[in-house]
Amino acid sequence: MQPFKKGPDYIDPLWLSLASDRPCYNLDFNTQSRHEIAEMYQHRSNGAAFSLLEGNKGLYDGLELDGSNSNAALAAQLKLPVLLVIDCQGMTRGVAPLVLGYLNFEPKVRIAGIVLNKLGGQRHEGKLRDVLAHYTDVPVIGAVQRHQDLVIDERHLGLVPSNEAKRARAKLALLADHIERQVDLQAVRDIADSAASISAVSGDPETSPETRHPSTDIRIGIARDQAFAFYYQDDLERFRQCGARTVFFDSLSDNGLPDVDGLFLGGGFPETQMDRLASNSRMRADIRNQIEQGLPTYAECGGLMYLSQSIEWQGRCAEMVGTIPARARMHERPVGRGYTRLQATAAMPWKTRKAASDTNSSIRAHEFHHSSLEGLPADQHYAYDVLRGTGIDGDHDGFVYNNLVACYIHQRHTQANPWVARFVDFVRQHKQSNTR
Repeated sequence: MQPFKKGPDYIDPLWLSLASDRPCYNLDFNTQSRHEIAEMYQHRSNGAAFSLLEGNKGLYDGLELDGSNSNAALAAQLKLPVLLVIDCQGMTRGVAPLVLGYLNFEPKVRIAGIVLNKLGGQRHEGKLRDVLAHYTDVPVIGAVQRHQDLVIDERHLGLVPSNEAKRARAKLALLADHIERQVDLQAVRDIADSAASISAVSGDPETSPETRHPSTDIRIGIARDQAFAFYYQDDLERFRQCGARTVFFDSLSDNGLPDVDGLFLGGGFPETQMDRLASNSRMRADIRNQIEQGLPTYAECGGLMYLSQSIEWQGRCAEMVGTIPARARMHERPVGRGYTRLQATAAMPWKTRKAASDTNSSIRAHEFHHSSLEGLPADQHYAYDVLRGTGIDGDHDGFVYNNLVACYIHQRHTQANPWVARFVDFVRQHKQSNTR
């Protein structure tokens, strides 16, 4: 099974990848063109028995009034049948108008099956099945009872990611056992097999997975551990396609950075690991010293927090790298959340490669952070002006120092925003200038 996730999500793809033993890819109307979405879906689905695309929020939910960026719109574009999962707590006959509304709201969307979820028992299940059989023609292919085994712990940003959860594979085994007994998996396969094939699309040299740099001449260090795990799979692959070898390291336990030409610190939950991050003083000192010496570095959200002076959370404080002259303070409610648009400023150091589209176009990304930077001096340089969103201070994002860019936003490499290629080119030029 090849998993996909709609929207800008990191945590669900971690679980989907672990469950399927295949990398999960995001499909997102905000950052990708429809051509890019179709190309990625078609390319990544090749060789898989079937593909599963998990939506976000409800079937018809989205920012646009016309639903053009909803799960339903994505299903219609890719000609995918929909398996509707319904939370049935406290519901009996009311399930009929709910399903009829979903069926008739957008007739071009094909709802091929229903899974009844969070049922109170067999009697509850029987009533719902009778109602749906009487009022609709959509088959019920699963009925899942409420059970503690099916609960995955949550916290402020959603599910606890699989790279953090203890015994994650054991949890997945429990989930699989319940689903296998309560869902007709052959019916799921039959529904998947009924999907129409999408027409072939031609690759674009900026985005096609086949694009390769002739050699791997630089090394990019990437933190991947229990503190930092928020990376788009296709962005990681893009590094290699641009001629960079990705060197993963553990910020919690390694004594220092590996031998690298550039550094990428992604998002994650550094606050939950702040004591371990603080105790690894050798890693913090090495990162601080190498940034001071000009190591090209890009940090997003959790990575930005790690580069600050300290993290404050739940009445506690832990020392961090200290490159950014501010404290990262966690709040109970989100500080920045949702889609963002930014415009590069003259201070942005990655100017070596232009986007394939309009070079003056704004950058579409997303942010989801409960922290803010406090005590940051006013006379700072920033890589981006914020057109929509929060960023660091509501007006700016992308703290710039030496060859460091540190943002609250999360970027995605696309034709309109080839950020990986720009960063790799910047690292390559820096390396070449130091070896002359």
